[in-house]
Amino acid sequence: MTVPSTPKIKVLVIDDHPLFRQGIRWSLENAPDIEVVGEAENGQEAIKLTERLFPDVVLVDINLPGLNGLEVARVIKRREPRTGIIVLSVYEDDDQLFQAIKVGAAAFTAKDISPDELVQMIREVARGRYLINDAVLARPNVATRVLHQFRELAATDEEDGANLFAPLTSREIEILDCIARGLSNKQIASELNISGQTVKNHITSILAKLQVNDRTMAVIVAIKKGWIKMGYSQSPDG
Repeated sequence: MTVPSTPKIKVLVIDDHPLFRQGIRWSLENAPDIEVVGEAENGQEAIKLTERLFPDVVLVDINLPGLNGLEVARVIKRREPRTGIIVLSVYEDDDQLFQAIKVGAAAFTAKDISPDELVQMIREVARGRYLINDAVLARPNVATRVLHQFRELAATDEEDGANLFAPLTSREIEILDCIARGLSNKQIASELNISGQTVKNHITSILAKLQVNDRTMAVIVAIKKGWIKMGYSQSPDG
């Protein structure tokens, strides 16, 4: 009996230098589970190809001419939220990392990454992982800026976190903060003026996005990533 083959990870490469794009192709051609399905040299072309090819992962240079890589990433992420974005830069910079977080990139790396590391990064991003979290954790200044903007969004009661970091919305961060303070679902609903079912729906979404099984683990992850303040006691009330 023939065993069906696993679909390859479809990758779109966006860079204005043909030689670099060719280098990416060479770096990925020996990976049996990855296929470069297209190349683009500018943002407009990249957006059109994304809508036509539906890549699993997009590699985008941050310094594209015209529509820059961050703007391209933002548009792609809004139109095709399941597509994983890897932002490439000549050098790793805290401000560029922060901006990559805001547009929903799954990873941010310098262009001198090794072929083996790039292959592994593409595989992880294709699985839905946000490797950019680890980069944030290693840079306290960036983590502080992310947390500050999350709280600003929460203060304005802005539900849609698309302009900041995916995968969590500002409301989900706000609910995690309440959980960290030991509030029960009923207390969270009262404090945020939403229904108990809405709280449960948000918590279900949070657990799925963070790939954890309970509220406590979700809070641990959020504290580790710097999304919520430390020092709160936990309540056993679920």
